[in-house]
Amino acid sequence: MVIYLSGMNQGTKIPPPFHSLLMSRREELAALRGYHLSELAAIISDVGFRCDCCARCCTREFNGHVLLLDEDVLRIRACEPEALEPVPFLDFCDQHGTYYTSGYTIRSREDRDRSCHFLKDRRCRIYEMRPAICRVYPYMLHKERDERGNVDWRQISGLDRHGEYHTPVSGEDALKGAIETKVFEEAVLHHETAYLECTGEYFLQHGLRNVRKKYDDGLRLARQGAEIEVMVYFQGAFERMVMKAGTAQHMTISGLTKSGKRV
Repeated sequence: MVIYLSGMNQGTKIPPPFHSLLMSRREELAALRGYHLSELAAIISDVGFRCDCCARCCTREFNGHVLLLDEDVLRIRACEPEALEPVPFLDFCDQHGTYYTSGYTIRSREDRDRSCHFLKDRRCRIYEMRPAICRVYPYMLHKERDERGNVDWRQISGLDRHGEYHTPVSGEDALKGAIETKVFEEAVLHHETAYLECTGEYFLQHGLRNVRKKYDDGLRLARQGAEIEVMVYFQGAFERMVMKAGTAQHMTISGLTKSGKRV
């Protein structure tokens, strides 16, 4: 089963598993666009979150990795490129053992909580140029499955686990927060859609297949110290990185565009 995509070369086909994931992202985007800002603004006002600088949100122990948009990557690469590494969740692996992931995140420190690379004395060293996800946090707007298996909207992260709550939030600030959150979530889905389109076309044009056994075998060897090659999606192309023990060792810009040509 294949799906034909507008905006790509006419007649380009997207093979499994990319088409099903792509359709899911498009459905999410349509649902997100239909979500009323007033509803999110009311939730933001009711929650009344205020940061108390506990810095828990700046650790992978509490929040996992942060998702960077391309604009975030450009700003961080300009000041501290060594702070970047591929998103730790690798999505695909071809028959040659090369992995593919949707973008970059920020490295964590080797402390107990795996603190953000930019966290110092519970303060962000790049606060004025912090990533978009940090600007809208703790607000979010996407669907998740709860402990009962029901899928519904989630608007707040870490509720009652950090910060202060039920502090006054003006209607203007609540609406502003809702707008910024929705814009961010739409940008994330656009990024994921473009990544799936690009990866699917690249697999098709190069005769690649997503092979689960290769995926599992490669990660097992990586845990034993072997290097793995990872293609990281960035600005409509792939950047080739080598990782060892979960850490990026070095990077070469391969410049692989959607057409598969090197630039």
